[in-house]
Amino acid sequence: MLNFDFYNPTRILFGADTIVKINDYVPAEARVLMLYGGESARKNGTLAEVREALGTREIHEFGGIEPNPSYETLMRAVELIREQKLDFLMAVGGGSVIDGTKFIAAAVNYAGDTWEILETHGTQISQALPFASVLTLPATGSEMNNGGVVTRKSTQAKLAFSSPYVFPQFSVLDPNKTYSLPTRQLANGVVDAFIHVMEQYLTYPVNAQVQDRFAEGLLQTLIEIGPKILDDSADYDTRANLMWAASMALNGLIGAGVPQDWSTHLIGHELTALHGIDHARTLAIVLPANLQVRRQEKREKLLQYATRVWQIVEGDEEQRIDAAIARTRTFFEQLGLPTRLSDYQLGATDIEIIITQLESHNLTQLGEHKNVSLEISRQILETSL
Repeated sequence: MLNFDFYNPTRILFGADTIVKINDYVPAEARVLMLYGGESARKNGTLAEVREALGTREIHEFGGIEPNPSYETLMRAVELIREQKLDFLMAVGGGSVIDGTKFIAAAVNYAGDTWEILETHGTQISQALPFASVLTLPATGSEMNNGGVVTRKSTQAKLAFSSPYVFPQFSVLDPNKTYSLPTRQLANGVVDAFIHVMEQYLTYPVNAQVQDRFAEGLLQTLIEIGPKILDDSADYDTRANLMWAASMALNGLIGAGVPQDWSTHLIGHELTALHGIDHARTLAIVLPANLQVRRQEKREKLLQYATRVWQIVEGDEEQRIDAAIARTRTFFEQLGLPTRLSDYQLGATDIEIIITQLESHNLTQLGEHKNVSLEISRQILETSL
C-alpha cells in the first residue's frame, strides 16, 4: 500500500426528508445564494423545500448552470455574489451544479484572473466561500469531494480542479429526489460511478486489500442495481444504494494509498467539450478501449477484476481478460449507453481533433505510469471506433 493523507470534512445528511436539517448547519445570519441547473428543481418542489428549510435568512437564486458548467455562466454568479455581498452558497442539483458552485466559491475572492484557477487545476486556491449541497442526481461524488470540472465555451476547454478549500461543509442526500429523474440520467449516474471506481482500482497491485475489496464491493453493487434503476418502479432502497455508492466511489476513501488512472476521464472530457456528449457516455466509449489497448500493463488487476467482480474463472488468462472487457462493455450497453465513437457518427478525422486538444491541454503523459502518450491515446480512440 502506498503512503497517503486522507482528509474529508464533509458532513452527510442521508435519508428521506432530511432537507429540513439544513437549518441546523447554515449560520443564522448567512446571506445565501441558491444555485441550480434547469427548472426541474423548481417544478419538483426541491427549491421550495430548501428555501423553507433556510427560514428567515436572506436568499437569492441563480439558475441555468449547464450539465457541463460553463465558465461564462459561473462568472455571472460570481458577479452577483460580489454585488449582493452574499456569503454562503447552496447548490441544489447534480454533480455539474455542485462542481460549478465549487468554482464560484473559490472565484469570488480570488486575487488574480479567475481562469487561472482552472489552468493551475486549483493549486492556487487559498480560500473559498462556505457552501453546501442538496444532491438530486447521484453520479459524480462531487457532494463529498474537493474536485470539479468546468468548461470554457469560447475555447472548448474542459479542465479539472481540486483543492482542500472546496469540500462542501455538508451535503443532503435524499434518495426520494431521484424519482423525478429521467432514466437516461440515472443510467448515466450508474456508469459514471462505476468508472470512477475502475479508475482507482484497475491499475496495478500494491497489496491494498481494504481498498481492493471495497472497490470490488462497489462495482458489484452497481452491477446489481444498474438494471433495477432502469425500471421506473425502482424502490427507495435501490435508489439509496445508488446514491451512497456514487458518493463512496469518489470521496477519496477507495483511492487512498493506491495508484490511480484518470486517462479515461481526461480523454472523455475532450469528447464532451468538442461534441457535447454526456460525460458518462464518453466514459462508456473510452474505458473498454482503454482496457483493451493497455491490457498488458493492467494484466494482474484485469485478471483479479475478472475473477472477483464478474466471477470469470473459465479459460486461459487472455480469454478471461477478453471476457472481463466484453462483460464491462455489455453492462454499459444494457444500461443504454453506446460504447463506440461510430454510435455518435464520429470517425478518424474527429480523432485527430481530439488528439490536438489533448496536446493543447498538455495531457500527454496520462495514466498510473504517466506513459499514456498522444500515440496511445490515439490507439485508444481508434479502438473505440
